[in-house]
Amino acid sequence: MALKITVIGTGYLGATHAAAMAELGFEVLGLDVVPEKIELLASGRVPMYEPGLEELLAKHVAGIEGSSGRLRFTTSWEEVGAFGDVHFVCVNTPQKHGEYACDMSYVDAAFTSLAGVVREGALVVGKSTVPVGSAERLAALLPEGVELAWNPEFLREGFAVQDTLHPDRIVVGVRGHGERAEKTLREVYAVPVGEGSPFVVTDFPTAELVKTAANSFLATKISFINAMAEVCEAAGGDVAKLAEAIGHDDRIGAKFLRAGIGFGGGCLPKDIRAFMARAGELGADQALTFLREIDSINMRRRGQMVEMAREALGGSTFLGRRVAVLGATFKPDSDDVRDSPALNVAGQIHLQGGQVTVYDPKGMENARRVFPTLGYADSALEAVRGADVVLHLTEWREFRELDPAELAKVVASRVVLDGRNALDGERWRAAGWTYRAMGRPRA
Repeated sequence: MALKITVIGTGYLGATHAAAMAELGFEVLGLDVVPEKIELLASGRVPMYEPGLEELLAKHVAGIEGSSGRLRFTTSWEEVGAFGDVHFVCVNTPQKHGEYACDMSYVDAAFTSLAGVVREGALVVGKSTVPVGSAERLAALLPEGVELAWNPEFLREGFAVQDTLHPDRIVVGVRGHGERAEKTLREVYAVPVGEGSPFVVTDFPTAELVKTAANSFLATKISFINAMAEVCEAAGGDVAKLAEAIGHDDRIGAKFLRAGIGFGGGCLPKDIRAFMARAGELGADQALTFLREIDSINMRRRGQMVEMAREALGGSTFLGRRVAVLGATFKPDSDDVRDSPALNVAGQIHLQGGQVTVYDPKGMENARRVFPTLGYADSALEAVRGADVVLHLTEWREFRELDPAELAKVVASRVVLDGRNALDGERWRAAGWTYRAMGRPRA
């Protein structure tokens, strides 16, 4: 008999996982404690922007004409317990307020509720990013006869559907030999494994460490090239050419070597901070002291972009000056503005007296919630109208394809600062702009 799957938590991770499991052919029931979210998902819509996700939901949500009907949503724990053979826990683990540590209250609540309804013989699978040691503790909350596995997620915003259906690796942490859990999850992931996705079986601690270790490595690579950008600025070098040269070394690789205003979002910053906090609790804090500098370099880039903008305006004050900001989300192909470097820079300039106007293809509504006092425009052209300086802070394709000659007609001053090293500087200069990018020569 085919496995029936539940997904606990229907945020970014959970909604994507539920839709992907339905696409793989399983009957799926998603649970959330927020009725409004369930109502939205049950209509085939999502509360966030993720390319391809809404289409995938509509393809499978029960009650939508032409759908497979394999995907339903509920707020009932009892229904989840009676339905599921495999329960994926996908709830959020935010950073604690005022601390580096991870807030486990949502995970703990989910496991406690599930423990009261789960059937004997079922498999519970954790996907949330948690501090190492959590799985062993959470396993003790489940009743006898219910097994736990840990299966970390590796989703990239903007590519989440692809990453779920065609993962570059599947990691499964089990207790002891865990043959039953491994067999069940091999059945769940039979399609991607058949396509060649590696299936890595580990113990609980290793599975928990994989996600934070991967994110820490990526953060290190981003902050390394941003540190090199600082040196290039001091020495007159070109960080883009430096990155190209070292990227040809296959031991290093070219990915994540674009210097700019740094990383943000809801995962990378909070994950490396939680990793540091947990290492301290384990008495291994010295092993991760380098991550403090990684975080520091990353945050410093935002202030450096503010200073670049101040310098472009004559080096004194932002008061009364018009600043256009292209980009509000932390990365393109997302509407996520959590810990967004772009929005942080815009906010800093605004708080120092600048008249800031922001445009982003997908993040405007979320940006308004975070910074309601900023100005917002309906297009890039309207955002730059009358601007004394233009800041390119999120590398949307729309911005790379802008016609600098058209924008030049409406600005007060043709000065563009590329905080992502993603625009064609020669093209902008040819249209009469002064183009500057972080870590690169002025001309």
